[in-house]
Amino acid sequence: MSNQIEESQQQSPDSTENHQCNDDGDFVDPWTVTSSSQSGPDYDKLIARFGSARVTDDLLKRFESALPAGTKLHHFLRRGIFFSHRDLEPILNKIEKGEKFFLYTGRGPSSASLHVGHLIPFIFTKWLQDTFDVPLVIQLTDDEKFLWRGLKIEEVKKHALENIKDIIACGFDVKKTFIFTDTDYISKSRAFYENILKIQRLVTFNQVKGIFGFGDSDCIGKIAFPAIQAAPSFSTSFPQIFGTGSKCQLCLIPCAIDQDPYFRMTRDVAPKLKYPKPSLLHSTFLPALGGAMSKMSASDANNSIFLTDTANQIKNKINKYAFSGGGGSVEEHREKGGNCDVDVSYQYLRYFLDDDDHLEQIRCDYSSGKMLTGEIKKEIITVLQELVAKHQQARKEITTEIVEQFMTPRELNFVNTSTTTTTTK
Repeated sequence: MSNQIEESQQQSPDSTENHQCNDDGDFVDPWTVTSSSQSGPDYDKLIARFGSARVTDDLLKRFESALPAGTKLHHFLRRGIFFSHRDLEPILNKIEKGEKFFLYTGRGPSSASLHVGHLIPFIFTKWLQDTFDVPLVIQLTDDEKFLWRGLKIEEVKKHALENIKDIIACGFDVKKTFIFTDTDYISKSRAFYENILKIQRLVTFNQVKGIFGFGDSDCIGKIAFPAIQAAPSFSTSFPQIFGTGSKCQLCLIPCAIDQDPYFRMTRDVAPKLKYPKPSLLHSTFLPALGGAMSKMSASDANNSIFLTDTANQIKNKINKYAFSGGGGSVEEHREKGGNCDVDVSYQYLRYFLDDDDHLEQIRCDYSSGKMLTGEIKKEIITVLQELVAKHQQARKEITTEIVEQFMTPRELNFVNTSTTTTTTK
């Protein structure tokens, strides 16, 4: 079996060889993202190293034509924020035939508060759920953070519950969404644990060393963990949602590209389990306030905009810490203009300002020198203050009872295309 796996890796875009490092100074793995350039990682080189595919204009046109009448393609797709994919075509085939798939995304609860960068996959996943009326599972990997961060189990479980409130506040449909923590669900679902075991038996120690860079001093919990993040890719891990006798449903995973190593491994073992390979859509990284040489992190309060920040804190952080692509003086800026490729305020507007025409006007004005650094910072301050205030208001309404509803293993309201019956509760 091992020889067969290794032979397939030489020809497959899902190769589990470690391609984390690049000779241009970029480093991307599931825990660390750094770049030597103020414009951030070279995403074309990441695509080549990881073996994924660019989301092309032709693919976007097909995606757009599959949307329900009156629905506009999400600006994350229009602007190339979700830029890379693995096997998006089978998902589009499903949509065009009027058939269902399911969504899976997640969060590693390393802190009690999320920052705005954490919202990216959830904002997009909610759009996908609303647009295509499909079920969604959201995994909180509290076990991972216990193993990697050295936190106590009580701490990571508390972080997970706080994170779940933030996730629910994004507006997910409780009738179509199941949220779970690994430490809780693994004790409740035999099917979930059985899939974990099946995956673990198919992946060797040498393979996970190659994929994730594990060393001889890493605890065995880290080596075993990737199978736990892989298991939700298969609908058979959720018999309460998809039924016990139904075939495995096709899965779409929206995530940042640093999570791709987990799913290269997953896609490699899927055929051996006679399960469909999950499809993926990869996003770029929201840069830290100090610039795109690293992604926004929960470990640096001054380099991130948190969902708990006040309007004044947001204003002060942007004005004081947001890396500017503007000139060294007003005169120089007026003459040469600003560099939108490295300007953090403009990059944040690409993520969080939905109005394409307004964004393009800002780009033209800032690039020409007509708009000054203080003015573009004022634009993003307003956008982020409104986003965070709206989120905080929604979060206040999340009760313990609502959290329990989302986390209770149960049937969801959707058409199960494997049995052509409606599953409701």
